[in-house]
Amino acid sequence: MNGAESLVRTMTAAGVDVCFANPGTTEMHLVQALDSVGGVRAVLGLFEGVCSGAADGYARMAGRPAMTLLHLGPGLANGLANLHNAHRARTPVFSVVGDHATWHRGRDAPLETDIESFARPVSKWVHTSTSAQDVAGDTAKAIGAALSAPGGVATLIVPADCAWGDAEGPARPIPGAPPAAVLDDAVEAAARALAGERPAALLLGATALTEVGLRAAGRIAAATGCLLYAETFPARVERGGGLPTPQRLPYFPEEATAALAQASRLVLAGAVEPVAFFGYPGLPSELAPPGMPVETLADPAHDAADALERLADRLGAGADPAPGPPAPSLPPDGPITPTTLSQVIAAGQPEDAIVVDEGLTVSAFYVAASGGAARHTYMALTGGAIGQGPPSATGAAIACPDRPVINLQADGSGMYTAQALWTQARERLDVTTLVCSNRVYGILLEELARAGVQRPGPQSTGTTSLGDPALDWVALATGMGVPASRATTTQELARELDRALAEPGPHVVEMML
Repeated sequence: MNGAESLVRTMTAAGVDVCFANPGTTEMHLVQALDSVGGVRAVLGLFEGVCSGAADGYARMAGRPAMTLLHLGPGLANGLANLHNAHRARTPVFSVVGDHATWHRGRDAPLETDIESFARPVSKWVHTSTSAQDVAGDTAKAIGAALSAPGGVATLIVPADCAWGDAEGPARPIPGAPPAAVLDDAVEAAARALAGERPAALLLGATALTEVGLRAAGRIAAATGCLLYAETFPARVERGGGLPTPQRLPYFPEEATAALAQASRLVLAGAVEPVAFFGYPGLPSELAPPGMPVETLADPAHDAADALERLADRLGAGADPAPGPPAPSLPPDGPITPTTLSQVIAAGQPEDAIVVDEGLTVSAFYVAASGGAARHTYMALTGGAIGQGPPSATGAAIACPDRPVINLQADGSGMYTAQALWTQARERLDVTTLVCSNRVYGILLEELARAGVQRPGPQSTGTTSLGDPALDWVALATGMGVPASRATTTQELARELDRALAEPGPHVVEMML
């Protein structure tokens, strides 16, 4: 047995059975081990950002890591943006990066880089194996670290000679540390914070956004009148079907601060104290109003759902929270706008769908429209690095082959990882990609306006426009083996959405805004 085989045997024993791969010369023994050992589904991504994004989407839904297999430092660099998103989502990912043989490093070969320095900012655990005998044990440690609450990316760098060299055998899996239980004192402090004369705000994240957590939070809100908010970009939240629907904390800082100012204090349950995405002139980084007391019931490493249930019991909250929003309905036929497309999707999405949202400027409209939709799982762009949507939808479809996946996708960010469509076609995945085709970087136009630029000049216009030539998503998708269509009205969109969801395999619908 060589080091590569010991790695694969160790990871399968730990429950890791999917590998999103874009390998090169230094990873050939690892590729061969996937054949010789068996038990692993190897999925090719045509760009490393597809592999890392797919591993993120897979683990968010499966609750266990997938392996990514990347080629040296440049391959890891290509995958860093979506590893950043996974890091921000606290997603367990087992990231394997090949390296030059130990005796070849330090000779300034063309592909030589400092791989550990690339990996550290997006990883909770980084290590380079030093011998073939160490690879199995290093694999067990990496997977245990990735699974330990609150989850994260564990990067194992495997020099080529450590993969081809002789090894004794696999290592015993190391279980991840489970979420910590919240202390009774924290529950008592949160109960006091929520019992004031003015309502408090309860900000939910991590396991507080599971069904158990949401139902407990709904009970608390009904008993105390507190305002329920969810993180602006949650890694995963269960929605619809009558579940309590917390408001999404607004994206722009002044709007978020104004929302929180309606409360007397802020209680965190599975979330961290919110800060603005960017710094703006004259605005603070912290979103809670100055002087607002902030109480932590549970941080992301804690079992926030359990803490909320205990808090609800402590407050004497009733058994049933208030019902969620009413079911959405189709809008009248007319032009496709952010509002109408969101209404069509919310009304048409099937029970148990997984919605991967990288709609960017459309996202807030969809979130508002879909609170009363059929039960679904929603995943957001956690780290702000665009290009997450198509690969994350790919990974989610592999994790949950019995559930339809809808990718609400902005056109500009979709171009970062459009290669994921090819993987969806090859793997015959049930993903419906709905492209918001306004042919501009809409969020940048909003930011220009916020900067006081009301009439962008030719350079600003040129760097925010996706026209001349206009992107053609029907042609792009068809060229990668995915059936595609174009909708210009809400009636056409409803028809194309129904058709795509009814047919097996991937589909793209370009929505012309």
